[in-house]
Amino acid sequence: MHKLVMLGALVALIASAPLSAPAQTQSDEKMLVGRVQSVDESATELTLEDGTKLLTPPGSQLNSGALEKGMIVVAMYREQDDGRKVLTSLSRGRSEGVPDAPKRPQ
Repeated sequence: MHKLVMLGALVALIASAPLSAPAQTQSDEKMLVGRVQSVDESATELTLEDGTKLLTPPGSQLNSGALEKGMIVVAMYREQDDGRKVLTSLSRGRSEGVPDAPKRPQ
């Protein structure tokens, strides 16, 4: 439960942070789902297992301990002209299996 509260605070922080290119439209946003490989020491860069690096907006940091290695995340980001991917929102994905659907009587 404590992790969910921390993750909620992280999402709120990123969502309220100023974006580096405010003139861009929503259609510039991209989404990806991936597993966390690491968060750098400055808490401004998240690396996914596929090697994708996601940066926090200028002046923002990821909450310490909110993300763990192997955790699935859903990230919204904007790709800058230099190729950097800047987060616009981040949330925890579903990491456990989907329960079986109830069986219908035949």
